[in-house]
Amino acid sequence: MKKRYSDEQVVRILREAEAKQESIRELCKRHNITEQTFFRWRNKFGGMDVAEAKRLKELEGENAKLKRMLAEQMLVIEGLKEFAGKK
Repeated sequence: MKKRYSDEQVVRILREAEAKQESIRELCKRHNITEQTFFRWRNKFGGMDVAEAKRLKELEGENAKLKRMLAEQMLVIEGLKEFAGKK
């Protein structure tokens, strides 16, 4: 799924909202996002700067990779247990 906004753009939009130049509803309308999306972003990225958002994205990717590796190893272990049990 292709994201429409990068993490850096999301942080910039959240910074605009913190400046209180306009209401959240107007901000969402100008950036063509829903208020639900805005509040989801605020829960995830609230208080972060761009560098922290990049680091969060890197850590999420690394975490997903480690989870895949763990799942693969668990399958190998289960296969070896079955193989050893048949002898």
